[in-house]
Amino acid sequence: MTQHYDVCINGAGPIGATLACLLAQAGIKVLLLERQALVTAPLASLDGRAYALTEGSRPLLEKAGLWQNLKGKPEPIKMIHVADGEGRFPKAAPKVKLTFTPEDSPENLPFGWMVEANNLLASIGLTLQNHPSIRVCTSMTGQFDFHKDHVSVTLNSGETLTANLAIAADGRRSELRKQVGISLTSLPYHKSALVALLAHEQPHHGAALENFLPQGPFARLPLPPTAEHPHRSAIVWTDRPERIELFKNLSNSSFEDNVQSRLAGETLGKLQLIGRKWIYPLSSQYAHRYTAPRLILIGDAAHGLHPVAGQGMNLGFRDVRLLTTLLTEAFQNKKDLGDKDLLAHYQRITRPNNLAMLAGCDLMERLFSNDKFIIRQARILGLKFLGGRPHLRQSFVKQAMGL
Repeated sequence: MTQHYDVCINGAGPIGATLACLLAQAGIKVLLLERQALVTAPLASLDGRAYALTEGSRPLLEKAGLWQNLKGKPEPIKMIHVADGEGRFPKAAPKVKLTFTPEDSPENLPFGWMVEANNLLASIGLTLQNHPSIRVCTSMTGQFDFHKDHVSVTLNSGETLTANLAIAADGRRSELRKQVGISLTSLPYHKSALVALLAHEQPHHGAALENFLPQGPFARLPLPPTAEHPHRSAIVWTDRPERIELFKNLSNSSFEDNVQSRLAGETLGKLQLIGRKWIYPLSSQYAHRYTAPRLILIGDAAHGLHPVAGQGMNLGFRDVRLLTTLLTEAFQNKKDLGDKDLLAHYQRITRPNNLAMLAGCDLMERLFSNDKFIIRQARILGLKFLGGRPHLRQSFVKQAMGL
């Protein structure tokens, strides 16, 4: 007999894996497909990024069991410096610098948590490898066929399985999204992000920096210590692809000097590049629909943001939170999880908010990566206005924290 599941999730990245664990806890029978083999120990060669996860995303990871399995301790973000770097070249100390302090956060909670991507991937592997309620098929692809009352999945091993609902959590280049013909709009920025890890002499005290330069934002993000490097940070350096390639090919000492000049006056002492440099092209994108018959898109399969505000993955976790609630409620009421009204309800709630976030990040990138006098003066006035109004700052922070 063909084995039947309530839900089939395509993609076991952070979004797909978290959703799978949460649905399984509700008694929902989950099939999880992943093209790559799972890893159970952090491998720096897999992914050079570090994720800024909001305080609102953390409880989902905790409930799913992923937070507890992180090999490296997440680093809390306790303070955020926002600088407006004037001029064509960065300056040591910008004229305008807005700082969000713990007093701006509800109950002095951290603004968020820094988690290295390779550490999170290892936690996913550890959590899923012996999960009693999820069938995990790794190094697997599946041919999906959508029928009126079910979805059939033929694995590349030849086995055929069925489910009530398929969920595309397979990233920006989602094969499932392409298969059902959901169109996509992409917003290219003609820029790339260089990501690297640095050790420094002085502690970062849990502070993050976002220095908005005309060429693109430069971010320094606090990371937890290691035995070898007690003070570490990640940088995300945005610029035109040809300039980023130049920076990548600099000698270590020249690279460290260039990073130092973009730290907006921060005193971290001598910098040391650790590990390789990674380059990621930047764009935003959004799917024109989040659903098709018996299919739902979540995370990057549905929307991809510019990393300027660190909201991309957190937006995916908001999808997870809502979808977990909707599917659990339907399951408990013995309703069809692929029902078209349920799918329409998911899209109706998520898509407008997600498009608003995408538009906000896009506008922020275009406004701050601009050296025109009038726009620069407007930015300065805006930062000063926000700096002098704690209640407005607190409201802004609460929204950004996903609370």
